[in-house]
Amino acid sequence: MSKSLFGKGAAQKPGKLNVGDSVRVKAGVKDEEFGLDLGDWQGWIAEVDEKNELILIAWDSITLQSLPAAYISDAEEQGLGWDTYYLAPEDVELTEARDVKTRTERVRSELHAKFAWHHLGEEGREISRILEGIKPDDERKLYNRWGEYLSATLTFPFKAEVTEVQERGPLRDGDMLVVHEIESSEDMYGLIVKVTKGRKTYYFPLCDLTVADEKSPNHDPVQLYAVWFANR
Repeated sequence: MSKSLFGKGAAQKPGKLNVGDSVRVKAGVKDEEFGLDLGDWQGWIAEVDEKNELILIAWDSITLQSLPAAYISDAEEQGLGWDTYYLAPEDVELTEARDVKTRTERVRSELHAKFAWHHLGEEGREISRILEGIKPDDERKLYNRWGEYLSATLTFPFKAEVTEVQERGPLRDGDMLVVHEIESSEDMYGLIVKVTKGRKTYYFPLCDLTVADEKSPNHDPVQLYAVWFANR
């Protein structure tokens, strides 16, 4: 989980907003990027600039849970934040907190996990669907899920090409192999598949292979796994 965005707060100064204050967005204020109406969105002030011209609001869990999925997904793809927002002080008003920060941190963590791969666009949304419910840092469960998904999706055997430069070992970039099955997984290399080249058998990282036939139903699932592995 990322470091908390919430400060401990400060003594209230007349005419000045402070870190830790609970605020609500005034009616009619809109998100400039997506056109969403932010009116009544609520949270705590996480930052105030030196001139008190901009404040950073960390949304509370009630606001976070009301965010449209498409908004979070698009923000992730464009590299924009969605759990915090910069506004001018005149766009908000002080209000009573309606939430507790521990719940907000939990909801933030759950949403970040749910949309963890959406920055990769359409492929990322499909990856998120495959890995739903697994934390992005739980590599053992992630590899297990990929193994289950690919074992159920792929048709073996199939031909594949080595498409990543190999610093050592008997196999080289451009070699054509036959993939027979998913054998195991390793922390550094991910899923390991059993392959043959001629009469010889090898065990090789699936992430370094591309299905030879682009029209094969095996092609996209293997490519999806390789994209995930490169961005994990």
